[in-house]
Amino acid sequence: MIKTFLHVGCGPARKDRTTAGFNTDEWAELRLDIDETVSPDIVGSMTDMSALPDSSVDAVFSSHNIEHLYAHEVPKALAEFKRVLKPDGFVVIACPDLQSVCALVAEDKLTAPAYESPMGPITPLDILYGHRPPMARGNLFMAHRCGFTKSVLIATLQTAGFATVAARRRAHPRYDLWALATVQPFDEPELRALAAAHFPG
Repeated sequence: MIKTFLHVGCGPARKDRTTAGFNTDEWAELRLDIDETVSPDIVGSMTDMSALPDSSVDAVFSSHNIEHLYAHEVPKALAEFKRVLKPDGFVVIACPDLQSVCALVAEDKLTAPAYESPMGPITPLDILYGHRPPMARGNLFMAHRCGFTKSVLIATLQTAGFATVAARRRAHPRYDLWALATVQPFDEPELRALAAAHFPG
């Protein structure tokens, strides 16, 4: 049976730019974004996904979205993720890793390129506060308003009521965090298998 994952804050990305686990024939993608110009299936925000009924998707994928919320909005977004997930569902979240980024800031490299992306050089300033070129062009959806370290992201998901959480951090040249959280308790082999399917190498 085909399962459905909700691609939150999809932007122009499609299924092939999510995870290896989702990019298979076993998964159907449902795209949600606040920006109508990227032609999502559902126009909406992470903090109000009322267009989706309770327990309606098997998984949620959110890549580089939660840092765009104010800190006090994050629990509301995670509550929405949990609400739309089926009882055996899970969420995969990616976001910047402030611990590795701030190590660069401590070395006085705030505006030095940390890595090259398809959109050009990315600096610690961009990772902390949002990618400056699209913001300069008026796309203020790109602004960052909060951030996470690995331990804070794990604690935030646990506080939101997720039963089991796995997380990893990638330093240079990625500077990101990946977390997988389940609605119901998963045993360690199940969690490891899911993480292997959805975390990048």
